[in-house]
Amino acid sequence: MMRALLLAGAALIATPAAAQDHSGHGNDTPPQEQPEPDHSEHQDQSAEDNHQAMDHSQHEQETDAHADHGAMDHGAMDHSQHGQMDHDMSGLNLDIPAGPPPPEAFEGPQHAADEIWGAQAMAPARAYNHQSHGNATFGVVLAERLEARIGEGHDEYLWDVSGWYGTATDRVVFKSEGEGEFGGELDDAEVQLLWAHAIGPWFDLQAGVRLDIEPDTTPYLALGVQGLAPYMIYVDATAFLSDDGDLTARVEVEHDMRLTQQLVLQPRVEFELAAQDIPERGIGAGIPKVELGARLRYEFVPEFAPYIGVEYETATGRTADIIRAGGDDPSGFVFLIGLRTWF
Repeated sequence: MMRALLLAGAALIATPAAAQDHSGHGNDTPPQEQPEPDHSEHQDQSAEDNHQAMDHSQHEQETDAHADHGAMDHGAMDHSQHGQMDHDMSGLNLDIPAGPPPPEAFEGPQHAADEIWGAQAMAPARAYNHQSHGNATFGVVLAERLEARIGEGHDEYLWDVSGWYGTATDRVVFKSEGEGEFGGELDDAEVQLLWAHAIGPWFDLQAGVRLDIEPDTTPYLALGVQGLAPYMIYVDATAFLSDDGDLTARVEVEHDMRLTQQLVLQPRVEFELAAQDIPERGIGAGIPKVELGARLRYEFVPEFAPYIGVEYETATGRTADIIRAGGDDPSGFVFLIGLRTWF
């Protein structure tokens, strides 16, 4: 009986305890392990949403950055640091050495190819090279002035023709000048035959003979230089010694000023010198004649260029006195119409 009562009391006590909430007591009876939910799909979707949001936000930031860049005032940008860049090159040795080449430059053989192929085999090749580079022969005929000269009281014609044939260093030169009145007699005419030798890259030394045909037949010895002075100024200066011992000289200076590809302005100066009076030629000592002029030519092609121009001629000193004594004016202007051609 007592045993039955004790079992009944224990059952009554256990029933309320089993109905209590044990959720806050994790240390009491451990809960049954449940499988963890799979959140990978939600994480992937969230990452994709975040990526799209990030891309659009960055794109908007870049767009705003470009807009801000276009609105920037580049003129106000501070470039002061550029001027502060270190361009100091004082440590470099940029001095160009002066004087002749050092002796080491001449230590090798004069013709190094001879050491390999032999002098006999290289001689024909070297001769052909010289022929091809500077030793070829060619010629030119140039009519520098073929013109009509219209002045006060008389109209004249004039020619100034030259030509040469040879190499770049040695050539035969032919020159001819003359003038006369239209419908009248020939006033002056001369021819020159010269040998020209290059004395540098710009000038030739010329020597030979000159023969005056009019007004008198007179032979001369001629010696002079011809070439290009600095600034591409053409110079032709020649001294003449006649068979009578008369010493004269002539200097011509020209410069081509290219205004366009085809339009060329050419200032020109020519003057003569005489060491003594030459009465039979109407020439006084000093500077018998000076010509100052300009010609404007149009080159349809380089070989064919008509021109117009004006020139002032004057005689000086005793020559001017001789001209006045003959009843003529020693100075005056002439209008020029002419042609420059070469082939």
